[in-house]
Amino acid sequence: MSIRYGLLALLERGPSHGYQLRAEFDAATGATWPLNVGQVYTTLDRLERDGLVAQDGDPDPDGRIAYRITDAGRRELASWFASPVTRQGAPRDELAIKLALAVTTPGVDVLTVVQTQRTATMTGLQDLTRLKARADGDDGDLAWSLVLDSLLFRSEAEIRWLDHCEARVARAATRRPVTPQPTAPAAEPAGKQGRR
Repeated sequence: MSIRYGLLALLERGPSHGYQLRAEFDAATGATWPLNVGQVYTTLDRLERDGLVAQDGDPDPDGRIAYRITDAGRRELASWFASPVTRQGAPRDELAIKLALAVTTPGVDVLTVVQTQRTATMTGLQDLTRLKARADGDDGDLAWSLVLDSLLFRSEAEIRWLDHCEARVARAATRRPVTPQPTAPAAEPAGKQGRR
């Protein structure tokens, strides 16, 4: 997710400084994608440069500067919410790259790579399922519940994909290249057999 739009969405709620924004982002996402405060302030600097946020008053007694969203920032945020997320701009899928390289790298046991990942993903799925049960039982906050749902569905999909990969790799391993059988020499036409 773009930190840029996450901060704009949080600033739509009201002016905040970087530490507040980081805490609100972590609270909204269950700290699934933790931000460091340096990322937050670097992004705020860029947003201010682009006219999407502005400083809101003087620094507080601790020297922290609050920011507010501008009208241009609101238009940018509205455009983001109105646009679908495209997979072309998504980060590279490290697991897909890892398996593609494992298949083509001599000496790598691809099935072991798949099994190792499946075990880790299953463990993560179990952890997420426990979190989801607690969140639903506490009438928890909807934002965190939706993030958990997304993570659960992705983990389930990853396990299905790993099962598919394992089956494809196993099928490929059982296929042996067909060695062409030697062909018998063509028979010579009648009448020429005795002449040599």
